[in-house]
Amino acid sequence: MTIEIKVPVLPESVADATIATWHVKAGDAVKRDQNLVDIETDKVVLEVVAPADGTIGELLNEEGATVLGEQVIAKLEEGGAAPAKSESKAESKKEAAPAASGKTSEVKVPVLPESVADATIATWHVAVGEAVSRDQNLVDIETDKVVLEVVAPADGSLSEIVAEEGATVTAEEVIAKFVEGATSGAAASESSDATSDDSDDSSDALSPSVRRLLAEKGVDAAKVKGTGKNGRITKEDVEKHLKGGSAPAASAPSAAAETAELPTGNRTEKRVPMTRLRKTIATRLLEAKNSTAMLTTFNEVNMKPIMELRKQYQESFEKRHGIRLGFMSFYVKAVTEALKRFPDVNASIDGDDIVYHNYFDISIAVSTPRGLVTPILKDTDTLGMAGVEKGIKELAIKGRDGKLSMADLQGGNFTITNGGVFGSLMSTPIINPPQSAILGMHKIQDRPMAVNGKVEILPMMYLALSYDHRIVDGKESVGFLVTIKEMLEDPTRLLLDV
Repeated sequence: MTIEIKVPVLPESVADATIATWHVKAGDAVKRDQNLVDIETDKVVLEVVAPADGTIGELLNEEGATVLGEQVIAKLEEGGAAPAKSESKAESKKEAAPAASGKTSEVKVPVLPESVADATIATWHVAVGEAVSRDQNLVDIETDKVVLEVVAPADGSLSEIVAEEGATVTAEEVIAKFVEGATSGAAASESSDATSDDSDDSSDALSPSVRRLLAEKGVDAAKVKGTGKNGRITKEDVEKHLKGGSAPAASAPSAAAETAELPTGNRTEKRVPMTRLRKTIATRLLEAKNSTAMLTTFNEVNMKPIMELRKQYQESFEKRHGIRLGFMSFYVKAVTEALKRFPDVNASIDGDDIVYHNYFDISIAVSTPRGLVTPILKDTDTLGMAGVEKGIKELAIKGRDGKLSMADLQGGNFTITNGGVFGSLMSTPIINPPQSAILGMHKIQDRPMAVNGKVEILPMMYLALSYDHRIVDGKESVGFLVTIKEMLEDPTRLLLDV
Protein backbone atom coordinates (compact mmCIF):
# COMPACT_ATOMS: atom_id res chain seq x y z
CA MET A 1 0.00 0.00 0.00
CA THR A 2 1.34 3.43 -0.97
CA ILE A 3 1.00 6.23 1.60
CA GLU A 4 1.46 9.90 0.71
CA ILE A 5 3.75 11.90 2.97
CA LYS A 6 2.41 15.45 3.24
CA VAL A 7 3.47 18.82 4.65
CA PRO A 8 1.61 19.43 7.95
CA VAL A 9 -1.16 22.03 8.08
CA LEU A 10 0.63 25.38 8.42
CA PRO A 11 -0.48 28.18 10.81
CA GLU A 12 -2.72 30.73 9.09
CA SER A 13 -0.04 33.43 9.29
CA VAL A 14 2.44 31.18 7.47
CA ALA A 15 1.87 31.02 3.71
CA ASP A 16 4.47 28.41 2.80
CA ALA A 17 7.52 26.55 4.07
CA THR A 18 10.87 25.15 2.97
CA ILE A 19 12.20 21.60 2.91
CA ALA A 20 15.14 21.97 5.30
CA THR A 21 16.63 18.48 5.72
CA TRP A 22 15.70 15.03 4.45
CA HIS A 23 16.82 12.39 6.96
CA VAL A 24 16.05 9.53 4.54
CA LYS A 25 16.44 8.79 0.83
CA ALA A 26 14.49 6.76 -1.71
CA GLY A 27 14.73 3.03 -0.91
CA ASP A 28 15.45 3.51 2.81
CA ALA A 29 13.53 1.27 5.21
CA VAL A 30 11.89 3.30 7.99
CA LYS A 31 9.96 2.59 11.17
CA ARG A 32 6.71 4.08 12.40
CA ASP A 33 7.21 7.54 14.01
CA GLN A 34 10.74 7.86 12.59
CA ASN A 35 11.53 11.47 11.60
CA LEU A 36 11.65 11.69 7.80
CA VAL A 37 12.15 15.39 7.11
CA ASP A 38 12.48 18.79 8.78
CA ILE A 39 10.27 21.51 7.26
CA GLU A 40 11.16 25.10 8.10
CA THR A 41 8.72 28.03 8.29
CA ASP A 42 9.48 31.66 9.14
CA LYS A 43 9.97 30.80 12.78
CA VAL A 44 9.52 27.12 13.60
CA VAL A 45 10.80 23.81 12.31
CA LEU A 46 8.22 21.05 11.81
CA GLU A 47 9.09 17.34 11.89
CA VAL A 48 7.26 14.92 9.58
CA VAL A 49 7.36 11.33 10.83
CA ALA A 50 6.60 8.00 9.15
CA PRO A 51 2.94 6.95 9.67
CA ALA A 52 3.88 3.26 9.51
CA ASP A 53 6.78 0.84 8.96
CA GLY A 54 7.75 0.78 5.31
CA THR A 55 10.16 1.83 2.58
CA ILE A 56 10.59 5.30 1.09
CA GLY A 57 9.46 5.04 -2.53
CA GLU A 58 10.04 8.53 -3.91
CA LEU A 59 11.05 12.01 -2.73
CA LEU A 60 9.04 14.58 -4.71
CA ASN A 61 10.74 17.73 -3.36
CA GLU A 62 14.44 18.30 -2.79
CA GLU A 63 16.00 20.21 0.11
CA GLY A 64 15.46 23.95 -0.32
CA ALA A 65 12.17 23.55 -2.20
CA THR A 66 9.24 25.80 -1.23
CA VAL A 67 6.13 23.80 -0.29
CA LEU A 68 2.56 24.51 0.83
CA GLY A 69 0.42 23.08 3.63
CA GLU A 70 -0.71 19.47 2.95
CA GLN A 71 1.38 19.26 -0.22
CA VAL A 72 2.56 15.72 -1.05
CA ILE A 73 6.37 15.61 -0.73
CA ALA A 74 7.13 11.87 -0.70
CA LYS A 75 5.62 8.42 -0.97
CA LEU A 76 5.96 5.51 1.45
CA GLU A 77 5.45 1.85 0.57
CA GLU A 78 3.90 0.38 3.70
CA GLY A 79 5.11 -2.96 5.04
CA GLY A 80 8.77 -2.83 3.97
CA ALA A 81 11.05 -3.97 6.76
CA ALA A 82 14.44 -2.63 7.63
CA PRO A 83 17.28 -5.03 6.86
CA ALA A 84 18.65 -7.00 9.76
CA LYS A 85 21.65 -5.23 11.22
CA SER A 86 22.14 -6.87 14.57
CA GLU A 87 24.59 -9.48 13.37
CA SER A 88 26.86 -7.12 11.47
CA LYS A 89 26.64 -4.63 14.32
CA ALA A 90 27.70 -7.23 16.84
CA GLU A 91 30.55 -8.33 14.61
CA SER A 92 31.73 -4.77 14.08
CA LYS A 93 31.65 -4.11 17.82
CA LYS A 94 33.67 -7.23 18.52
CA GLU A 95 36.23 -6.23 15.92
CA ALA A 96 36.46 -2.77 17.47
CA ALA A 97 36.94 -4.03 21.00
CA PRO A 98 40.66 -4.07 21.64
CA ALA A 99 41.77 -2.66 24.95
CA ALA A 100 41.93 1.11 25.06
CA SER A 101 45.27 2.52 24.01
CA GLY A 102 46.56 5.85 22.86
CA LYS A 103 47.26 9.36 24.10
CA THR A 104 45.14 10.53 27.05
CA SER A 105 43.88 14.13 27.11
CA GLU A 106 41.54 16.21 29.25
CA VAL A 107 38.15 17.49 28.13
CA LYS A 108 37.66 20.99 29.54
CA VAL A 109 34.92 23.60 29.79
CA PRO A 110 35.47 26.30 27.14
CA VAL A 111 36.49 29.82 28.16
CA LEU A 112 33.27 31.53 29.31
CA PRO A 113 32.27 35.11 28.42
CA GLU A 114 33.40 37.68 31.01
CA SER A 115 29.84 38.25 32.23
CA VAL A 116 29.32 34.51 32.89
CA ALA A 117 30.76 33.17 36.15
CA ASP A 118 29.92 29.48 35.79
CA ALA A 119 27.89 27.00 33.74
CA THR A 120 25.96 23.74 34.05
CA ILE A 121 26.56 20.36 32.42
CA ALA A 122 23.32 20.01 30.43
CA THR A 123 23.61 16.77 28.43
CA TRP A 124 26.31 14.16 27.85
CA HIS A 125 25.83 12.74 24.35
CA VAL A 126 28.28 9.87 24.78
CA ALA A 127 29.00 7.31 27.48
CA VAL A 128 32.31 6.12 28.90
CA GLY A 129 33.90 3.68 26.46
CA GLU A 130 31.73 4.72 23.52
CA ALA A 131 33.71 5.25 20.31
CA VAL A 132 33.50 8.77 18.87
CA SER A 133 34.99 10.53 15.86
CA ARG A 134 36.93 13.78 15.71
CA ASP A 135 34.72 16.92 16.14
CA GLN A 136 31.74 14.85 17.34
CA ASN A 137 29.76 16.68 20.02
CA LEU A 138 30.49 15.17 23.43
CA VAL A 139 28.53 17.39 25.80
CA ASP A 140 26.27 20.46 25.93
CA ILE A 141 27.22 23.05 28.55
CA GLU A 142 24.55 25.60 29.42
CA THR A 143 25.20 29.15 30.61
CA ASP A 144 22.57 31.72 31.56
CA LYS A 145 21.59 32.21 27.94
CA VAL A 146 23.64 30.16 25.47
CA VAL A 147 24.54 26.50 25.07
CA LEU A 148 28.17 25.63 24.34
CA GLU A 149 29.17 22.40 22.60
CA VAL A 150 32.40 20.58 23.49
CA VAL A 151 33.62 18.32 20.69
CA ALA A 152 36.02 15.39 20.55
CA PRO A 153 39.64 16.49 19.90
CA ALA A 154 40.31 13.32 17.86
CA ASP A 155 38.97 9.83 17.13
CA GLY A 156 38.80 7.88 20.37
CA SER A 157 36.60 7.41 23.43
CA LEU A 158 35.89 8.82 26.88
CA SER A 159 37.69 6.97 29.63
CA GLU A 160 36.07 8.88 32.48
CA ILE A 161 33.32 11.47 33.01
CA VAL A 162 34.35 13.76 35.88
CA ALA A 163 31.33 16.12 35.93
CA GLU A 164 27.88 14.53 35.63
CA GLU A 165 24.79 16.16 34.16
CA GLY A 166 23.51 18.97 36.38
CA ALA A 167 26.94 19.74 37.86
CA THR A 168 28.04 23.38 38.10
CA VAL A 169 31.40 23.98 36.41
CA THR A 170 33.73 26.91 35.75
CA ALA A 171 35.81 27.96 32.76
CA GLU A 172 38.55 25.48 31.75
CA GLU A 173 37.53 22.99 34.44
CA VAL A 174 38.29 19.35 33.56
CA ILE A 175 34.99 17.52 33.01
CA ALA A 176 36.17 14.26 31.37
CA LYS A 177 39.19 12.21 30.29
CA PHE A 178 39.64 11.27 26.64
CA VAL A 179 41.73 8.48 25.06
CA GLU A 180 42.76 9.08 21.46
CA GLY A 181 42.57 6.20 19.02
CA ALA A 182 40.70 4.05 21.53
CA THR A 183 37.31 2.41 21.35
CA SER A 184 35.15 0.82 24.00
CA GLY A 185 36.88 -1.87 26.04
CA ALA A 186 36.07 -5.56 26.16
CA ALA A 187 33.58 -5.21 28.99
CA ALA A 188 31.65 -2.52 27.13
CA SER A 189 31.80 -4.67 23.98
CA GLU A 190 30.29 -7.69 25.73
CA SER A 191 27.57 -5.52 27.20
CA SER A 192 26.75 -3.97 23.85
CA ASP A 193 26.68 -7.40 22.15
CA ALA A 194 24.27 -8.72 24.75
CA THR A 195 21.94 -5.75 24.37
CA SER A 196 22.43 -4.76 20.74
CA ASP A 197 18.90 -5.63 19.77
CA ASP A 198 17.49 -3.75 22.73
CA SER A 199 19.67 -0.70 22.22
CA ASP A 200 18.29 -0.15 18.73
CA ASP A 201 14.89 0.40 20.33
CA SER A 202 15.99 2.04 23.59
CA SER A 203 15.16 5.60 24.53
CA ASP A 204 18.18 6.74 22.48
CA ALA A 205 16.44 5.39 19.35
CA LEU A 206 13.01 6.85 20.11
CA SER A 207 11.48 9.00 17.41
CA PRO A 208 11.47 12.76 18.06
CA SER A 209 7.69 12.81 18.43
CA VAL A 210 7.77 10.03 21.05
CA ARG A 211 10.68 11.71 22.91
CA ARG A 212 8.74 14.97 22.94
CA LEU A 213 5.58 13.29 24.27
CA LEU A 214 7.53 11.49 27.01
CA ALA A 215 9.18 14.77 28.06
CA GLU A 216 5.91 16.70 28.05
CA LYS A 217 4.12 14.12 30.18
CA GLY A 218 7.10 13.39 32.45
CA VAL A 219 7.08 9.67 31.68
CA ASP A 220 10.11 7.39 32.05
CA ALA A 221 10.58 5.45 28.79
CA ALA A 222 11.74 2.41 30.76
CA LYS A 223 8.25 2.10 32.30
CA VAL A 224 6.44 2.06 28.95
CA LYS A 225 5.87 -1.27 27.21
CA GLY A 226 6.61 -0.96 23.49
CA THR A 227 4.39 -2.72 20.97
CA GLY A 228 6.18 -1.57 17.83
CA LYS A 229 8.74 -3.49 15.81
CA ASN A 230 11.31 -5.17 18.08
CA GLY A 231 9.54 -3.68 21.10
CA ARG A 232 9.89 -0.09 19.88
CA ILE A 233 7.81 2.46 21.81
CA THR A 234 5.16 4.27 19.76
CA LYS A 235 3.03 7.31 20.60
CA GLU A 236 0.08 4.99 21.14
CA ASP A 237 2.10 3.06 23.74
CA VAL A 238 2.79 6.28 25.66
CA GLU A 239 -0.85 7.32 25.51
CA LYS A 240 -1.95 3.88 26.69
CA HIS A 241 0.54 4.07 29.55
CA LEU A 242 -0.83 7.48 30.57
CA LYS A 243 -4.35 6.06 30.67
CA GLY A 244 -3.18 3.25 32.94
CA GLY A 245 -3.45 0.55 30.30
CA SER A 246 0.15 -0.58 30.75
CA ALA A 247 0.02 -0.85 34.53
CA PRO A 248 0.88 -4.33 35.79
CA ALA A 249 -1.99 -6.46 37.01
CA ALA A 250 -2.48 -6.08 40.73
CA SER A 251 -2.62 -9.02 43.08
CA ALA A 252 -5.96 -10.05 44.59
CA PRO A 253 -7.11 -7.15 46.77
CA SER A 254 -7.96 -7.62 50.41
CA ALA A 255 -11.45 -6.97 51.78
CA ALA A 256 -10.36 -3.58 53.12
CA ALA A 257 -8.84 -2.63 49.77
CA GLU A 258 -12.06 -3.59 47.96
CA THR A 259 -14.05 -1.04 49.96
CA ALA A 260 -11.46 1.73 49.79
CA GLU A 261 -12.05 4.47 47.22
CA LEU A 262 -8.64 4.76 45.55
CA PRO A 263 -7.79 7.07 42.64
CA THR A 264 -7.61 5.30 39.30
CA GLY A 265 -5.13 5.75 36.48
CA ASN A 266 -1.52 6.84 36.46
CA ARG A 267 -1.00 9.58 39.09
CA THR A 268 2.77 9.92 39.04
CA GLU A 269 4.69 13.16 39.45
CA LYS A 270 8.08 14.20 38.18
CA ARG A 271 10.20 16.96 39.71
CA VAL A 272 13.04 18.42 37.64
CA PRO A 273 15.19 21.47 38.38
CA MET A 274 14.85 24.52 36.15
CA THR A 275 17.51 24.89 33.50
CA ARG A 276 19.71 27.96 33.71
CA LEU A 277 17.97 29.43 30.68
CA ARG A 278 14.51 28.91 32.19
CA LYS A 279 15.63 30.47 35.51
CA THR A 280 17.04 33.47 33.65
CA ILE A 281 13.82 33.87 31.65
CA ALA A 282 11.78 33.70 34.88
CA THR A 283 13.99 36.28 36.62
CA ARG A 284 13.90 38.71 33.71
CA LEU A 285 10.13 38.45 33.25
CA LEU A 286 9.56 39.12 36.93
CA GLU A 287 12.01 42.03 36.78
CA ALA A 288 10.15 43.51 33.80
CA LYS A 289 6.81 43.22 35.60
CA ASN A 290 8.06 44.78 38.84
CA SER A 291 10.44 47.47 37.55
CA THR A 292 8.52 49.03 34.64
CA ALA A 293 5.26 50.96 34.34
CA MET A 294 4.03 48.66 31.58
CA LEU A 295 0.92 49.36 29.52
CA THR A 296 -0.34 47.81 26.26
CA THR A 297 -2.11 49.48 23.34
CA PHE A 298 -3.79 47.59 20.49
CA ASN A 299 -4.63 48.07 16.84
CA GLU A 300 -5.34 45.88 13.84
CA VAL A 301 -3.93 45.72 10.34
CA ASN A 302 -5.32 44.57 6.99
CA MET A 303 -2.73 42.12 5.66
CA LYS A 304 -4.26 41.81 2.18
CA PRO A 305 -1.87 44.30 0.47
CA ILE A 306 1.23 42.54 1.82
CA MET A 307 -0.15 39.09 0.99
CA GLU A 308 -0.89 40.16 -2.59
CA LEU A 309 2.51 41.83 -2.97
CA ARG A 310 4.23 38.76 -1.55
CA LYS A 311 2.31 36.45 -3.88
CA GLN A 312 3.18 38.61 -6.91
CA TYR A 313 6.93 38.79 -6.26
CA GLN A 314 7.64 35.64 -4.24
CA GLU A 315 9.08 33.62 -7.11
CA SER A 316 11.27 36.36 -8.60
CA PHE A 317 12.43 37.43 -5.10
CA GLU A 318 13.53 33.88 -4.27
CA LYS A 319 15.31 33.45 -7.62
CA ARG A 320 17.23 36.70 -7.18
CA HIS A 321 18.09 36.49 -3.49
CA GLY A 322 18.02 32.74 -2.76
CA ILE A 323 15.57 33.07 0.13
CA ARG A 324 11.79 33.22 0.55
CA LEU A 325 10.01 36.51 1.14
CA GLY A 326 8.25 36.19 4.49
CA PHE A 327 6.08 38.47 6.62
CA MET A 328 8.81 39.18 9.20
CA SER A 329 10.84 41.34 6.79
CA PHE A 330 7.83 43.64 6.36
CA TYR A 331 7.36 43.79 10.14
CA VAL A 332 11.04 44.61 10.75
CA LYS A 333 11.20 47.33 8.09
CA ALA A 334 7.95 48.92 9.32
CA VAL A 335 9.21 48.89 12.93
CA THR A 336 12.54 50.39 11.88
CA GLU A 337 10.83 53.32 10.14
CA ALA A 338 8.51 53.84 13.12
CA LEU A 339 11.48 53.88 15.51
CA LYS A 340 13.07 56.65 13.42
CA ARG A 341 9.94 58.77 13.85
CA PHE A 342 9.44 58.03 17.56
CA PRO A 343 12.90 58.10 19.19
CA ASP A 344 11.45 57.68 22.70
CA VAL A 345 10.43 54.12 21.78
CA ASN A 346 14.02 53.45 20.65
CA ALA A 347 15.44 54.79 23.92
CA SER A 348 16.07 53.21 27.33
CA ILE A 349 16.30 54.34 30.95
CA ASP A 350 19.66 54.12 32.74
CA GLY A 351 19.29 55.29 36.33
CA ASP A 352 18.01 58.87 36.11
CA ASP A 353 19.07 59.26 32.47
CA ILE A 354 17.31 58.54 29.20
CA VAL A 355 19.64 57.01 26.60
CA TYR A 356 18.63 57.73 23.00
CA HIS A 357 20.07 55.27 20.48
CA ASN A 358 20.96 56.45 16.98
CA TYR A 359 21.11 52.88 15.67
CA PHE A 360 18.46 50.23 15.14
CA ASP A 361 19.08 46.80 16.63
CA ILE A 362 15.90 44.74 16.82
CA SER A 363 15.48 41.63 18.98
CA ILE A 364 13.55 38.80 17.32
CA ALA A 365 11.85 36.44 19.79
CA VAL A 366 12.71 32.84 18.82
CA SER A 367 11.26 29.69 20.40
CA THR A 368 13.95 27.04 21.00
CA PRO A 369 13.84 23.58 22.60
CA ARG A 370 15.31 25.12 25.77
CA GLY A 371 13.01 28.16 25.94
CA LEU A 372 12.40 31.61 24.47
CA VAL A 373 15.45 33.67 23.46
CA THR A 374 15.73 37.03 21.72
CA PRO A 375 18.73 37.20 19.36
CA ILE A 376 19.51 40.57 17.80
CA LEU A 377 19.18 41.63 14.16
CA LYS A 378 21.60 44.56 14.01
CA ASP A 379 21.53 47.78 11.96
CA THR A 380 18.17 46.99 10.38
CA ASP A 381 18.07 50.47 8.79
CA THR A 382 20.93 49.39 6.50
CA LEU A 383 19.36 46.07 5.48
CA GLY A 384 17.11 45.41 2.51
CA MET A 385 14.22 42.96 2.62
CA ALA A 386 16.49 40.09 1.54
CA GLY A 387 19.08 41.01 4.17
CA VAL A 388 16.42 40.98 6.87
CA GLU A 389 15.07 37.59 5.74
CA LYS A 390 18.55 36.05 5.65
CA GLY A 391 19.42 37.47 9.08
CA ILE A 392 16.22 36.17 10.67
CA LYS A 393 16.67 32.71 9.15
CA GLU A 394 20.27 32.51 10.37
CA LEU A 395 19.24 33.47 13.92
CA ALA A 396 16.31 31.01 13.90
CA ILE A 397 18.55 28.12 12.80
CA LYS A 398 21.18 29.03 15.42
CA GLY A 399 18.47 29.12 18.07
CA ARG A 400 17.05 25.77 17.01
CA ASP A 401 20.50 24.14 17.05
CA GLY A 402 21.57 25.79 20.33
CA LYS A 403 24.43 27.68 18.66
CA LEU A 404 23.58 31.28 19.51
CA SER A 405 26.60 33.16 20.85
CA MET A 406 26.64 35.89 23.50
CA ALA A 407 27.23 38.42 20.70
CA ASP A 408 23.94 37.32 19.09
CA LEU A 409 22.03 38.00 22.31
CA GLN A 410 23.58 41.18 23.74
CA GLY A 411 22.01 44.57 23.09
CA GLY A 412 18.83 45.26 21.18
CA ASN A 413 16.67 48.40 21.39
CA PHE A 414 13.24 46.94 20.56
CA THR A 415 11.69 43.46 20.36
CA ILE A 416 9.29 41.83 17.90
CA THR A 417 7.50 38.63 18.91
CA ASN A 418 5.22 36.72 16.55
CA GLY A 419 2.83 34.48 18.47
CA GLY A 420 0.74 34.15 15.33
CA VAL A 421 2.84 31.24 14.10
CA PHE A 422 1.52 29.26 17.09
CA GLY A 423 -2.09 30.41 16.58
CA SER A 424 -2.25 33.28 19.11
CA LEU A 425 -5.08 35.71 18.27
CA MET A 426 -4.28 38.32 20.94
CA SER A 427 -1.71 38.76 23.71
CA THR A 428 -0.03 41.37 25.90
CA PRO A 429 3.72 40.81 25.42
CA ILE A 430 6.11 41.61 28.27
CA ILE A 431 8.88 44.19 27.77
CA ASN A 432 12.44 42.88 27.42
CA PRO A 433 14.44 45.16 29.82
CA PRO A 434 16.16 47.58 29.47
CA GLN A 435 14.17 48.14 26.27
CA SER A 436 11.18 50.47 26.39
CA ALA A 437 8.72 48.56 24.19
CA ILE A 438 7.85 45.29 22.46
CA LEU A 439 5.56 44.62 19.50
CA GLY A 440 3.38 41.51 19.41
CA MET A 441 2.19 40.16 16.03
CA HIS A 442 -0.63 37.64 15.93
CA LYS A 443 -2.63 35.20 13.85
CA ILE A 444 -3.91 36.41 10.48
CA GLN A 445 -7.63 35.64 10.43
CA ASP A 446 -10.36 36.39 7.89
CA ARG A 447 -12.91 38.76 9.45
CA PRO A 448 -15.84 40.83 8.11
CA MET A 449 -14.81 44.51 7.91
CA ALA A 450 -16.70 47.65 6.86
CA VAL A 451 -15.01 49.16 3.77
CA ASN A 452 -16.61 52.27 2.16
CA GLY A 453 -19.97 51.35 3.61
CA LYS A 454 -19.82 47.72 2.49
CA VAL A 455 -18.86 44.54 4.31
CA GLU A 456 -15.73 42.77 2.99
CA ILE A 457 -13.94 39.67 4.24
CA LEU A 458 -10.32 40.68 4.85
CA PRO A 459 -7.26 38.93 6.37
CA MET A 460 -6.84 40.90 9.60
CA MET A 461 -4.18 40.74 12.31
CA TYR A 462 -4.15 42.30 15.76
CA LEU A 463 -1.08 44.32 16.82
CA ALA A 464 -0.14 44.81 20.48
CA LEU A 465 2.47 47.30 21.68
CA SER A 466 3.55 46.98 25.31
CA TYR A 467 5.55 50.02 26.45
CA ASP A 468 7.18 51.51 29.55
CA HIS A 469 5.01 54.50 30.49
CA ARG A 470 7.93 56.05 32.40
CA ILE A 471 9.56 57.00 29.09
CA VAL A 472 6.87 56.55 26.41
CA ASP A 473 3.65 58.57 26.67
CA GLY A 474 0.29 57.37 25.38
CA LYS A 475 0.38 59.76 22.41
CA GLU A 476 3.75 58.38 21.22
CA SER A 477 2.74 54.75 21.75
CA VAL A 478 -0.47 55.13 19.73
CA GLY A 479 1.32 57.12 17.02
CA PHE A 480 4.04 54.47 16.82
CA LEU A 481 1.51 51.67 16.40
CA VAL A 482 -0.55 53.62 13.84
CA THR A 483 2.62 54.26 11.82
CA ILE A 484 3.31 50.50 11.69
CA LYS A 485 -0.33 49.85 10.69
CA GLU A 486 -0.16 52.39 7.86
CA MET A 487 3.09 51.01 6.49
CA LEU A 488 1.87 47.42 6.53
CA GLU A 489 -1.42 48.33 4.90
CA ASP A 490 0.38 50.34 2.20
CA PRO A 491 3.84 48.76 1.72
CA THR A 492 4.86 51.38 -0.88
CA ARG A 493 5.30 53.75 2.09
CA LEU A 494 8.35 51.70 3.06
CA LEU A 495 9.93 52.54 -0.32
CA LEU A 496 8.86 56.20 -0.47
CA ASP A 497 9.52 56.96 3.24
CA VAL A 498 6.10 58.61 3.69
